[in-house]
Amino acid sequence: MRLLRSRTSAAAGVVPIRDTKTAPTGAVLTFPTAQWARFLNALHQGQLRD
Repeated sequence: MRLLRSRTSAAAGVVPIRDTKTAPTGAVLTFPTAQWARFLNALHQGQLRD
């Protein structure tokens, strides 16, 4: 997965993500910045382990 950064997406409050295997033409998933931050926080705290 690749995080795509742009001023437009940051201003719009979304985080665009694309699979690096399909870049640069593959589909982009977008997540609200607050949800993305919660996901990263949970990941870093080990809350997403099996």
